[in-house]
Amino acid sequence: MSKPLHPKLYGTVTVGERGQIVIPMKLRKQFRLNANDKLVVFARDRGMISLVPAEEFSRFLADISVVRRELEAGRK
Repeated sequence: MSKPLHPKLYGTVTVGERGQIVIPMKLRKQFRLNANDKLVVFARDRGMISLVPAEEFSRFLADISVVRRELEAGRK
């Protein structure tokens, strides 16, 4: 059984004049984020902004594609 998802607070960030933020070091270390890593940015209305490492998002899309093909094959 997988662990339930519990949000974890890592502090706050400030948006600079050029729109930049600094991701807290503890979070960068936990998720192995390095300089020049790409993140996909999602937003929901004005209430939430999410950052997802691009490689992880690509794996997610590949997994979803497999599930979709399996579902479609099961319908035929």
